[in-house]
Amino acid sequence: MNKSQSSRRVDHSDGTKLPMPEDSAAPRSSGNAGTDPNDDSRLPMPEDTVEILTGRKSNGDSGDDSKSGSSAAGGSAVGSMDTIVGRLVIEQGLATDDEVKAAIAKVAGGSDPSDKSFAEILVNKGVITQAQLERLRKQVEAERSGQQIPGYRVLGKLGAGAMAAVFKARQISLDRLVAIKVLPRKFNGNRQFIERFYAEGRAAAQLNHPNIVQAFDVGKAGEFHYFVMEYVDGGTVHDTIVQNKRFDETEAINIAINVAEALEHAHERGLIHRDVKPKNVMITKGGVVKLADLGLARAIDDKDAALAEKGKAYGTPYYISPEQIRGEVNVGPQADIYSLGATIYHMVTGNVPFNGKNPKEVMEKHLKQPLVPPDHVNPKLSAGISEVIEMMMAKSRRERYKNAKDLLIDLRAVKRGEDPPIAHKETTPDALLEVANLQKSVDVAGSGMIPVDQSRPKGIWGEPIVKGLVSVVIILVVIVIGLVALVAANL
Repeated sequence: MNKSQSSRRVDHSDGTKLPMPEDSAAPRSSGNAGTDPNDDSRLPMPEDTVEILTGRKSNGDSGDDSKSGSSAAGGSAVGSMDTIVGRLVIEQGLATDDEVKAAIAKVAGGSDPSDKSFAEILVNKGVITQAQLERLRKQVEAERSGQQIPGYRVLGKLGAGAMAAVFKARQISLDRLVAIKVLPRKFNGNRQFIERFYAEGRAAAQLNHPNIVQAFDVGKAGEFHYFVMEYVDGGTVHDTIVQNKRFDETEAINIAINVAEALEHAHERGLIHRDVKPKNVMITKGGVVKLADLGLARAIDDKDAALAEKGKAYGTPYYISPEQIRGEVNVGPQADIYSLGATIYHMVTGNVPFNGKNPKEVMEKHLKQPLVPPDHVNPKLSAGISEVIEMMMAKSRRERYKNAKDLLIDLRAVKRGEDPPIAHKETTPDALLEVANLQKSVDVAGSGMIPVDQSRPKGIWGEPIVKGLVSVVIILVVIVIGLVALVAANL
């Protein structure tokens, strides 16, 4: 996730640049990172990326397995395959540290031309047999690319941001595809970045829901901090907006219901996402919706973290809630509801709710500018979905849905073609008239006057209580006559 260099921790990545969120130059996504893995020309290839993919530094290394590449134990340069062999022979008890160091020293000296590689030196010295070497070579074939995270074979790069690169890989033990997010080594000295990176993994590990990208592992291998997660073969909502400009209302409602169910799951387990946006809503090729990127997730009751972040805005300007902009301490589930509302708004109108020349202007509008109703932007929308979005994006939390459960009630009602019972109740003319009449009665009572309903007929027979009594008497008379007739018939 991209972060600004200012004191406000806002993500400027959606749309690449302001004020054009629907940047037509953005590539179609494939996989967790939201970028095209087949188009390497669009992706930067920093030193970390080269090393993870090839096991070699990006310093002109020739890639010769016998003499160049990464360093093995002991610090001398040996080939990427030999590096893995050196590690395995020690792990499997086939050689000692001293024997491996001696072989490394011989490679570095290059005195014997018959010693073509580090592995062959081990065989020539009788440290391991040729048969053992062949078995080792089969074991390291999965790591032949030189990838630096044991147990996984990197297949390619999916994308990169300011804070992480994401790779497509195969988990060797379970033979499944995964996505691996790797923290650049330049952040190795920054404890805050490292802690946030691991916090994302811990947060994701607490959740188990079909509409949330699943976490598998988090750890450190060598100089690399990594987070292994479910590989999502598909694109993001943002990609579809860029290509098609807007979603069909029915499709948008279905996606919104899935994301709301994911948020309900997270909120019930005490976590808020804090960065719901089109780029973090993925759709597999099979049509399954997945909420991704818990990089800003935080426990609702984590008071220490909340106080540490007080006064700082964490989120993405186009979709951030007012309370996040203000850096309030008690940010809760309703912040996610607001951001999901902004996301749905973008989906069904093709426009972000608020736009501006820079992030500051956009966030000011979230705080102060009234929302243009979505059905005013796209007249094809139903009144129901517009009411739901407007309630989700109310600037005051008191006027939003209390929780994702209530939101789901309205979304499912709109999906059935009905009025949203919660949002519609808040905005119907009858409800407004009821409030107005109540206020009028309060004002009159305060003045000592008795309110008069001009719609009632004049005279005693127009009073509600009298009319009710007359109705009861008539019913009783009818019952008595019926009983008398029944008795007479029996006689």
